[in-house]
Amino acid sequence: MTSKQKKMLLRIILAAVFMLIFVLIPFDKLLPVPWDERVRFAVFLIPYFIVGYDILRKAIKSVINRQAFDECFLMAVATVGAIALGEYVEGVAVMLFYQIGELFQGVAVGKSRRSISDLMDIRPDYANIEQDGALVQVDPDEVEIGSIIVVQPGEKIPIDGVITEGHSSLDTSALTGESLPRYVREGSEVISGCINQTGLLHIRTTCEFGESTASKILDLVENSGMKKSRSENFITKFARVYTPAVCYSALALAILPPLVRLLLGMTPAWSTWIFRALTFLVISCPCALVISIPLSFFAGIGGASRQGILVKGSSYLETLSKTKIVVFDKTGTMTRGTFEVTGIDPAEGNEFLRALEAEAGSQSGRSLEARLLEYAALAECHSTHPISRSLQEAYIKDLVTGSLDHTRVSAVEEISGHGVSAVVDSVPVLVGNTKLLKLHSVEIPETATRPAATIVHVAVGGSYAGTITISDVVKPTAAKAVQSLHEMGIRDTVMLTGDSREAAEAVAAEIGASDVRSELLPQDKVVAVEELLAKKRPSDTLVFVGDGINDAPVLARADIGVAMGALGSDAAIEAADVVLMDDDPLKISRAIRLSKKCLRIVYENIYFAIGVKLLCLLLGALGIANMWLAIFADVGVMVIAVLNAIRALKA
Repeated sequence: MTSKQKKMLLRIILAAVFMLIFVLIPFDKLLPVPWDERVRFAVFLIPYFIVGYDILRKAIKSVINRQAFDECFLMAVATVGAIALGEYVEGVAVMLFYQIGELFQGVAVGKSRRSISDLMDIRPDYANIEQDGALVQVDPDEVEIGSIIVVQPGEKIPIDGVITEGHSSLDTSALTGESLPRYVREGSEVISGCINQTGLLHIRTTCEFGESTASKILDLVENSGMKKSRSENFITKFARVYTPAVCYSALALAILPPLVRLLLGMTPAWSTWIFRALTFLVISCPCALVISIPLSFFAGIGGASRQGILVKGSSYLETLSKTKIVVFDKTGTMTRGTFEVTGIDPAEGNEFLRALEAEAGSQSGRSLEARLLEYAALAECHSTHPISRSLQEAYIKDLVTGSLDHTRVSAVEEISGHGVSAVVDSVPVLVGNTKLLKLHSVEIPETATRPAATIVHVAVGGSYAGTITISDVVKPTAAKAVQSLHEMGIRDTVMLTGDSREAAEAVAAEIGASDVRSELLPQDKVVAVEELLAKKRPSDTLVFVGDGINDAPVLARADIGVAMGALGSDAAIEAADVVLMDDDPLKISRAIRLSKKCLRIVYENIYFAIGVKLLCLLLGALGIANMWLAIFADVGVMVIAVLNAIRALKA
């Protein structure tokens, strides 16, 4: 609670104590002077001005600025009118409860903001620069590109860069919403906002502080409220028309019925109808709508950011809730985007490998697979091609303990578009595609093909030795993510890719996508999305999920562009409407689910607030509702709506 809110709380308590004293203690029997209307009027002004002087001041300023139709004006007219009619308790109570509601609303908004601020507490206060053997803390804005900064355990990385010395684990939860640490070492790229957990790091900066990931994300979250949703714009326009309308209606309610009674020869009963009009004004105050709807979206954006889902504005959050078609790229979105060895199949007729297996004394056949991978990895040890790296990594990490011994390899020749020929342990080895083996007159069995994957053929000692299957592995949660989308009522899940038809259909079948389109260039993906947009209903939303770099044209064309796995990707943050900070496909359905929850809360507040208002306005006009019911219709409804709104913070 802020100091201003604490002062307001003190004013509310003082006013409540004074009012209770004046209501409960029988001063008419205790005082030596008459407890008449003039004395009651004077004493009740004490709690009224204690709790409501600021509302009166704002109302006067609004009238002077010709912007009279706001909640302060309504409260001032209603309460001053009630006191003028002798309804002192009701007049003070309306102002008192209105201020309680305002205080509650301020605390709720503060809680929402603090929740986001705590989550996004990634802006570093300083950067460490080494000068004369000592660490000096400087403003991150003063650090130039290419400078070496030092990040100690427990400190935030202030600026994006590359590690030049040291290794450590990084806490990326403030960016991704996930608690799993990320291991980094010399040569690893790191981004600002992560917390260094274990080791001392020396980092060469690659950008200025203002262009770092943390700064861009903070700017995105802070400015998300600028893009208002249609619901917010509706409420703003509604309040502009609604408030003057109810003010004029209250004026008519105070004047017209007494005049009609007077013309009919009846007692006009001015005080009765004026009091009804004042009650009407209190009921009509649109606080619940004006406060709770923006707060619902603000809390929804905050709740999403706690999950590592950054939404650039409430308009995108609202549009996302109407998703019926999800289109996603394959590589990097549903697959890891890196090649891995997924199968090793030795051939039957390679006598050299069989001899090595026999020498090892293995009966399981495992040694034969290991030997095949070993010779392929050694032959490829000087290549930097992604497939070559995957073979080397599989040999080092998965099957054989140790490292590549380059001294065993000689006469390496890399043939572009074919593969590699080399001599390993004085034995000729070929690793590549069918063209390479045919070039060296090596016969390939017909069974040695798998069109849905990348096949590396291996020949050892001049004869065919087998195949190694290289695949872009589907992410572990990809199938569950697509299933979750279908369970949510998403009508179509479409995968777009530049891969071959066989490979694309194999991945689509594995993850359960309802449609797949393959062998597409970037411009073809835009055409495919436009075709889907033309077929859908205007009220439905088409979401495209990509990596935010290669798919920028498609992200811009879709109703909602979602950049996935965008940790540290400037292009992703710029191109998309929604940014998923890690590469978990489940975040797609989670983002849609959060948007639906937020919109459900928004509409609950709209229907509840307008419904109660209309009912109480009717009762007030008929004289059935008194000022206490008016207080509930204003303050009570606002408190309930605000409580409902902050539920959107909890994902």
